[in-house]
Amino acid sequence: MMKVKMGPSEFKNLKGIEYFEFEEDFIEENMRCIPMVVRFKMDAAGIKLKLAEWSKFHPSERIQLALLPVSTQEQTDRYHQFLIGLITKYTGNQATTLAIDPLPDWGNLHQIPSMLQEKSAELQLFISISEWRKLTNIQRFALLKLCRPGHENKNFPKAVVEFGLLNS
Repeated sequence: MMKVKMGPSEFKNLKGIEYFEFEEDFIEENMRCIPMVVRFKMDAAGIKLKLAEWSKFHPSERIQLALLPVSTQEQTDRYHQFLIGLITKYTGNQATTLAIDPLPDWGNLHQIPSMLQEKSAELQLFISISEWRKLTNIQRFALLKLCRPGHENKNFPKAVVEFGLLNS
């Protein structure tokens, strides 16, 4: 299948969210992938979203998913319900729910997850605990998503540079 050159994402200059430059490369099946900020919020809300489902949402709904807060349980519950509603509206299917990790690895500021240490070592990079703590929640989340086994890791080095952990 031929790749189509796409313009910038609708999230690129959106105020109120963390959107990373390396995400401009997230294109699969000629469709922009789900941005990290939305993936982060979906994990908090316990919903798995497939790219095929995401692609059916109206751009304004995708932006709303990026902007809606999940700082409190009430906000997270509203996010959960909104996302379930979109999936049902566009696919007629029930949403795939996930267990919510009460202590996600990205939230542990006292220890760098071994999976990240191993991936970093491949790049001959050492991330100190103080550097880990300086990252935002979504940056830590993104690094862990990008270094998972079986995940295409080409954007991991780009994220490391973008987050100031390695000079290019």
